[in-house]
Formats: sequence, structure tokens, C-alpha cells
Amino acid sequence: MCDDATEGENAAYLGSKRLSRREVGVGAGATLALMVTGCAAAPAPAKEPVSTPTAAPPAKPTAAPTQSTPPDSTAEPAALPAVRGRMVVIEMPEGSAEAFFVAPEAGPHPGVLMWPDIAGLRDAYKSMATRLASEGYAVLVVNQYYRSTKLPVLATFAEFQTDAGKERIRPLKAAITPEHITSDGAAFARWLDQQKEVDKGRKLATSGYCMGGSYTFRTAAAAPERVGVIASFHGGGLVTDQPASPHALLPRLKAAALICIAKNDDEREPAAKTILQKTADAAKVSAEIEVYPAQHGWCTVDSPVYDQAQAERAWSRMLATFQRYL
Repeated sequence: MCDDATEGENAAYLGSKRLSRREVGVGAGATLALMVTGCAAAPAPAKEPVSTPTAAPPAKPTAAPTQSTPPDSTAEPAALPAVRGRMVVIEMPEGSAEAFFVAPEAGPHPGVLMWPDIAGLRDAYKSMATRLASEGYAVLVVNQYYRSTKLPVLATFAEFQTDAGKERIRPLKAAITPEHITSDGAAFARWLDQQKEVDKGRKLATSGYCMGGSYTFRTAAAAPERVGVIASFHGGGLVTDQPASPHALLPRLKAAALICIAKNDDEREPAAKTILQKTADAAKVSAEIEVYPAQHGWCTVDSPVYDQAQAERAWSRMLATFQRYL
């Protein structure tokens, strides 16, 4: 998770890559700008990550039949659907939560609740939500700190890495309890089901990054009849020795699970993936659990350790899982 140990590991990783702060900032900023404008080129094919599966992942969606004639190489690529986003305020049992909601203009579509990382809702997550909406989903990304503060929380992940940023986040994070997340997950799921852009005849999904990874487990346990997929990316605290540990909630889920683990998180907690797989198997939860050769934070576009190749691979696995189970 995003703690001092992770920050130290990531700093050492960046030092080994000899990336200056300017180079890191330019890379992340360019990626974010391209995602916002929708002008990003298709990424190069990613190398297969070094995985340490404890069981075979669920079968991937069946490939489309081979065409009898070669496709027209001059044909234009399929146009992405036009999307529309807006800031919203959601009335919760304990206050009002600000969030960003974005969906295709023509719908309805499956709903997705996206939990941000420790730095909170900001432009990076608005762009990630917008990209997911362009794939045919109605996406809500939330201010998980709404009980303590209104937006903006932080503008960038780099701001979190400063002493002032860490001081700002520390009490906000500490104020969130497992009971809060459970209540919030259920409330956000209900809000999604009230939107005309959301197809109530199909399951919801929830995705989460860093601290948000564990929130997906609690959301699915809070609304088991509605949540059909959880997707955790470099999620923190998925396996603990506490009774309320996220992994202990797997038997309460009626959802498939995609759990993408950072290599430095796995190095620190090597048993976690095995416990997750065994618990999922015992609960008959379809789970794809894999360690990626990337640092904690690799999927978030403004993270200093953003890894485009591995982020795109995790993104493609998320889309495949959504297509199969929603």
C-alpha cells in the first residue's frame, strides 16, 4: 500500500532507472494529457509479466471466429462512443459526497464504481474514468474522504509525496473505517442504479487502486446481488490478521475477482496471493490473481512509477473480465 515503505521502495526503483523528477513528470503529464484529449496512440504490445499464480486463472473470453477473407487494412478503426461527464453530489447517510460521473451519451450501460488511490479524486482519475466510459461503461469515481473534506484534496500524486501532502492525507485516511467503506459502497451502488445511463439489467463492477483496492471487496460484500466484478490494482491491505480483513469477505461475494499485485507488494507480503487464491477457491469465487513486474502505483497515470506497458495489460484484463461477467 502507499506507506513510507512503499514510497522508499519506489524511490529506490526510480533511482535505479536514473529518472529525474523532470523526466518522470513529463512522462506522466504527457500520458494524462493524451488520455484526456483521447489522442493517445495505441500502446505497443506489452511483454508478459512475471506471474506467480497459485492456480490457473479463469478462461479468457472466446476469441472471435477467424475471418474467411483478410480485413481491409485501409478501413477506419471503429469510432469510440461519445461520452459526457459531470461533477455530482451524492447524499450519503453521513454527509454529501462529491464525485465525477461519466458515461456514453447513448445508453444505458453497465455501471462501474471506481475508488481512487490514497491521493484521492483528481484529474488523473477523471481521465481514467473517461477512458473506461468510452469503452461502454457508466463510471462513477468518488471522493472517498468526503466525511472530512471537500474537493480538491490533492491535485496530483506528486503533491501527496511532499511532507505537506502526507500530513494532509494522514488524518483523512485514518478517519475511514471498514464500516464507512461498507456503507459508502452500498450507497454509491444504489446511486448508480438510479441513473438513466446505467443498465439495471446488468451487474455493476467496482475497481480500486492502492487503498481503493480493498474497498472493492467491501463494496461487493455490501451489495452482493448487484456487484458482478471486483478489480483491484496494486491494492493495499487485502490480507490482514483482522476479522474484517478484505480477503475474509470473499465468501460473501457473488462476483468474479481480478486482483493485480505489484511486485514490491508481493516481495513484502509473499503469502498474500496464496491466501487470496485459497480463500477464493474455497468460496467458489472465480479469481484471476497475478503479480505484475511493476511497482506499487503502476496503473495510475500520474504516478511516478506509472508503467504504460503493464498498465495497458492490466487494463485489457479488466475489460475482458467486465465483458465476461457483466
